[in-house]
Amino acid sequence: MAKKDQRAADRDESRAAPDYYKLNLRAVDDLVNANEGNSPPVSQAELKKYHAGKKRVMADWLKAVLLKTWFAGMVCFFFLWGLGTYVSSQLDLLFIVGVALGFVTDLMTNNIFRFYAKTPGANDRWMMFPKKKYVSLPLNVLYAFLLLFCVVTTYNVINAVCLSVTGAQDTLPLGVEPILFGVFTMGWDVLFLQIKRLARKIVADARQSARSGGR
Repeated sequence: MAKKDQRAADRDESRAAPDYYKLNLRAVDDLVNANEGNSPPVSQAELKKYHAGKKRVMADWLKAVLLKTWFAGMVCFFFLWGLGTYVSSQLDLLFIVGVALGFVTDLMTNNIFRFYAKTPGANDRWMMFPKKKYVSLPLNVLYAFLLLFCVVTTYNVINAVCLSVTGAQDTLPLGVEPILFGVFTMGWDVLFLQIKRLARKIVADARQSARSGGR
């Protein structure tokens, strides 16, 4: 009895198979021959569900500015603020901050620039020492000391101007905090990068002029 039922089920399935494939072939034909005339109308709300939308891309200069500001602010937070209560000498504290800023620039910031560069060397313009070598670490530390000196000078000048205007001598108008420290560091860094770019252009133009004159 079970065998008869199985045979009947197989016959029904074999009969249904041609209809199944016939139905699918018809769906394929409808899809291939679809056009605006024979297709049902679709609302804009339905179309928006499957539309990816315009991709927003952040400009390269904005990425560089945010990256430099964030890492410089992080150094201020962890080293200048974090060690400020433990290191009594202001000079020693600034030395530690300068070394930390140089290490972070060489090992973290510059490597991130290299990582997300669309092509090799595309982000070299945002690094003072773009070539990854053993000497780049001490060079970035020395460069960090230069940046730190400029940032400290910026704070001192702003505070001196504010004190001369207000006449108050018992308060410090502008204290050091991570966000503004990061902005000042980034600003001086970008300025020195522009100076470097301008100097290289002047040298290249001078060499080109010399070659043209030699001919």
